[in-house]
Amino acid sequence: MKALSCVKPELLEYIDRDMPGLQKNHALIKVKRIGICGTDLHAFEGTQPYFEYPRVMGHELAGELIDLDNAPGFNIGDAVTIIPYFNCGHCLACNNGNPNHCINIKVCGVHADGGLAEYLLVPSTALIHSNGLSLDELALVEPLAVGAHGIVRAKVNPGEFVLVVGAGPIGLGAMEFAQIAGAKVIALDLNESRLQFCRDKNRR
Repeated sequence: MKALSCVKPELLEYIDRDMPGLQKNHALIKVKRIGICGTDLHAFEGTQPYFEYPRVMGHELAGELIDLDNAPGFNIGDAVTIIPYFNCGHCLACNNGNPNHCINIKVCGVHADGGLAEYLLVPSTALIHSNGLSLDELALVEPLAVGAHGIVRAKVNPGEFVLVVGAGPIGLGAMEFAQIAGAKVIALDLNESRLQFCRDKNRR
């Protein structure tokens, strides 16, 4: 299969590699859509901490499930996306219900090869149903989830003012979910074109 590898900062190469075989408690996805995240751009620039070269990047994705093991509720042919944070499931943090604090965590496309490839093998626990979303919409689930999580943690209430610092993709998601929660949003950014985008969107 074909994959795009970031061999070192500012160098990408197409590579040929074997299609991954199914492993226990894993699922195989045929990648149909892939997003380019700020994490990927920083890795390409050489400014992403904890990044290991060479690496196939990409963690904002959507695809078709083509093989699986121990993935209850999923079927071959399903459209899926993933949670790109692969935890071990047995360390102290995982056992206490805090998989995001896993001492062995591997981020897809950072510590483990990601979705800039024809096929991607992921832990079955990382699978997310499409719930009727299109492939284009599915590829946006992960970045939008970051904004949604921030608003949930902030416990935003109707009528409150929410200041979002940074009007990039994650910030835009946070603004949208803050508005859904009934808040009045203030966008802060040094980039005038991003602020203008927010103004234009707010007028619609």
